[in-house]
Amino acid sequence: MSHWRELPAELHPDVRHLIVRLRRLKDRSELSKRGLAAKTGYSAKSWQRYLNGRSLPPREAVESMARVGGDNPHRLLVLHEIAAQRWSEGRAVTTPAAAPAPDDGPAPPEHAPTEQQRQGRHLRVAVTAAAVVTALSVTAALLLAVRLTEARAQLADERAGVAATAVATVSESMVPVIYTCELEQRDGRWYAGLSRTTDILLSNTQMGLEVAEAQCLLQRAGSEPGDIDGVFGPKTRRAVERMQKRGGLIVNGVIDPPTWQALREGAPQ
Repeated sequence: MSHWRELPAELHPDVRHLIVRLRRLKDRSELSKRGLAAKTGYSAKSWQRYLNGRSLPPREAVESMARVGGDNPHRLLVLHEIAAQRWSEGRAVTTPAAAPAPDDGPAPPEHAPTEQQRQGRHLRVAVTAAAVVTALSVTAALLLAVRLTEARAQLADERAGVAATAVATVSESMVPVIYTCELEQRDGRWYAGLSRTTDILLSNTQMGLEVAEAQCLLQRAGSEPGDIDGVFGPKTRRAVERMQKRGGLIVNGVIDPPTWQALREGAPQ
């Protein structure tokens, strides 16, 4: 069993409860932080912050940990929602101003910062970093949504003049889209006509033409991902894990360069 550091004293009991639960699941899995990173798609440094109480893990990380540790993800996600609320409430708490010293005595000498003050500074730095990461994540999500909408519109226009059967099924809001796989082999590699990438990392909740390309190649390899809709959901992840296990790759549910190579070069099952 791992020897864990003591959690920060200022953590709310609900947050502490979630982290202790995650630590137990990590111990149960008998994985190192690097092994945990390979299984969940989150880096070893991220898990170190989560499990030491310096940063609140995202919902997807908690769900991945439940799957790795063999726990009920719904129950763990309820704990995460409560902890997230407590965490956000803790960010809004401010330290009251110190009372002024009386005028009838000499000013006390300055002292070095106390342990509580140092912990408070660390907490403020962590909260600021979390806010920056959240803002960047929202910006990236908006850019991805814009890019996906433009790509879907362009693909629909290009295929409109080829054949009526090849037109993507697009609603008025551009969602959902069902892509057509146009498989061909060039120089010993397979392509589905949606993307030629060989190294972009794809994982849960990502969307776009690269995901649709991967879904087509998974289908060709005999690992059914569900609809070819360009959305990396649970069915696509399970299809990736099946293909990785069958090909002797690291089974992490993430489409990484070795997985792309297997999809591009593999023979159909």
